[in-house]
Amino acid sequence: MSNASDIVKIARKISRPSALDYINHIFTGFIEFHGDRNFRDDKAIVGGIAFFNDMPVTVIGIQKGHTTEENIARNFGAVHPEGYRKALRLMKQAEKFHRPVIVFINTAGAFCGIGAEERGQGEAIARNLFEMSRLRVPIISIIIGEGGSGGALALAVADRVWMLENSIYSVLSPEGFASILWKDASRSKEAAEIMKITANDLYELGIIDKVIKEAEGGAQNDFGFTANILKSKLESEFEILCKEDIDTLVEKRYKKFRVMGEFTE
Repeated sequence: MSNASDIVKIARKISRPSALDYINHIFTGFIEFHGDRNFRDDKAIVGGIAFFNDMPVTVIGIQKGHTTEENIARNFGAVHPEGYRKALRLMKQAEKFHRPVIVFINTAGAFCGIGAEERGQGEAIARNLFEMSRLRVPIISIIIGEGGSGGALALAVADRVWMLENSIYSVLSPEGFASILWKDASRSKEAAEIMKITANDLYELGIIDKVIKEAEGGAQNDFGFTANILKSKLESEFEILCKEDIDTLVEKRYKKFRVMGEFTE
């Protein structure tokens, strides 16, 4: 088993499969939608409608790039408020048409520039938390790389929260943790080991619901292997979620995150 600092490196690899890689492999007929109907289209968020086998679904992902040019276009997966509002628009549309929602998360955190703050970054994240907690369709969120802070949590209030085996999920980066605690970012490896940010750690703590096995050394080494396992898990999980009474499902989701909030206080 890899140690936490090794998993951090794997989670951040530029070759690691992206949200669009999983969307194009697992779903068919994907049609991407754009814009938040307010400011602009944020390319760090991709989303639209597709078929999962024969079931219409809404899929949303935080998209990083495989090249420097693509990463610049995608803002390295750092989402602006209009990106979160686009995601919420798609989720509310999914609710209207009774489509389950699947979300792929891979971000070091929400974009923290002045413009993002001026356009209401905090409000956009908080609005997503509120709306997802009561969305009347099944939601599965999957962390496929980095799951950083509120930028990740804004799309992770779901009935099922899963992580790929070599992904991370934390309130801040190991570098940020080391800078705050020890005033020394170079101690990030040490920080990673004590932060409990790996999939196995978070599964044991009850923060996530499932760990998805990856190919040896990371999903980038055998994408088909990892993606097919994930698809199989989604098939079996939707068999359960889609049969559940929607009022019961929403109540369980609320209680799940309410308990987590009390656990972390």
